[in-house]
Amino acid sequence: MPAARRIRDRLGFERPIRRLAQLYLGLILFGVSMAFFVQARLGVMPWDVLHQGLVRALAGVGVHTTLGRMTVVVGILVLLLWIPLRQRPGLGTISNALLIGVVVDLTLPWVPRPEDLAVRVGYVVFALGLNAVASGAYIGARLGPGPRDGLMTGLCARTGWPVRWTRMAIEVAVVATGWVLGGNFGPGTIVYAVGIGPLVHPLLPRMTVAPVAPVAPVGPRVDSSGPTGVAGEEPPPGNQQAGPGR
Repeated sequence: MPAARRIRDRLGFERPIRRLAQLYLGLILFGVSMAFFVQARLGVMPWDVLHQGLVRALAGVGVHTTLGRMTVVVGILVLLLWIPLRQRPGLGTISNALLIGVVVDLTLPWVPRPEDLAVRVGYVVFALGLNAVASGAYIGARLGPGPRDGLMTGLCARTGWPVRWTRMAIEVAVVATGWVLGGNFGPGTIVYAVGIGPLVHPLLPRMTVAPVAPVAPVGPRVDSSGPTGVAGEEPPPGNQQAGPGR
């Protein structure tokens, strides 16, 4: 499509419409899933324990803000840590830092706050599944990792530490700090930490936007009787080789 080709040329990456739509849908769903964790009140996602703790600590000294705004602020601060780690953010990285917090603040007033424990548990299960789909979507768009994931991979690259232990050390420090400040740590936090990896792992291969394979040039076919192609003519459709997703 000519329009898609123009967008691709301006943005500098292939399959832009699919990848941008998948990126921003994933980020929006991620923010919605965070809101359900918050309203379940059974423990929020690990980084949100820190975000909530900071919001409550600031409220204690008369500075009032929202969970979404704090999510954006922390995301930007984490991005600054990329500089000494020599990490380069992508469009998805910047969008992650700025958009998810906005979506959380817009979604929270619309998500009912249940009292029944069974409904709250249902919120956690729903939020976990939605977050897995959201993570697979925005990661699969291949437009850059989130600020917090980039911090982890940057530390691994600079220190040589294993990814598993680096992630664990970061999240333990984040959760502990947030809990001390008043963030909501609970069974939902543990369920997320344990369950999100196994859920995202099988989704990623299905949701990753594959690179477009170059189309092999088709020239005159030569056999024992000589060339059969004619200069200036298109090869017949049956001889063209299309890359994946064309």
